[in-house]
Amino acid sequence: MYPRLRRYIDRTLLHSSRIPSERKLLLDPVAAFVSSKLLTGEPADLTFICTHNSRRSQIGQVWAAAAAAHFGVESVRTYSGGTEATAFNPRAVAALTRAGFEIGNPGGDAPRYPVTFATGGRVLECFSKTYDHPDNPAEGFAAIMTCSEADEACPVVIGAALRVPLRYEDPKVADGTPGEGAAYDQCCLQIASEMLYLFSTLA
Repeated sequence: MYPRLRRYIDRTLLHSSRIPSERKLLLDPVAAFVSSKLLTGEPADLTFICTHNSRRSQIGQVWAAAAAAHFGVESVRTYSGGTEATAFNPRAVAALTRAGFEIGNPGGDAPRYPVTFATGGRVLECFSKTYDHPDNPAEGFAAIMTCSEADEACPVVIGAALRVPLRYEDPKVADGTPGEGAAYDQCCLQIASEMLYLFSTLA
């Protein structure tokens, strides 16, 4: 794990007790899903879904992968998607970079960002796509709904073995304001806290 990211994780874990009990109850089915897959030797596929696959679902995918690696929970594969495709928002990219992830920028209108959390470690290719994109699992996955719009638009996620509403406030509301960076950092921190809590229960 990159040193700056490890320090961010260590600081975040110090405050895991601040996660409200109602949020932990939402995370418990995901933990049970991962645990059941590990017991049978199958990969645990987690797909984070929001409307545009530009902010919260991307952050969720990245943090779930990093949290699983931090706690040594193997065979976890993370994905993200939307009900429509746009682009991985650069403000979300910047928030993850500030947390300590290394993210390349290949340029273009809808770039595929390579995201890493350790030297020589796994590379996540992050880009906006629909949740049923060929790069995502088609069946047997846990669908984690990170926004109210996607949650309401997809009462049934085809192929999902589990569907969990885990809504986060959209940092987009602060775009173009002096509080923009803080809003994205807060969203990143909340998702980091909950993913680290989730995988700490499986370590």
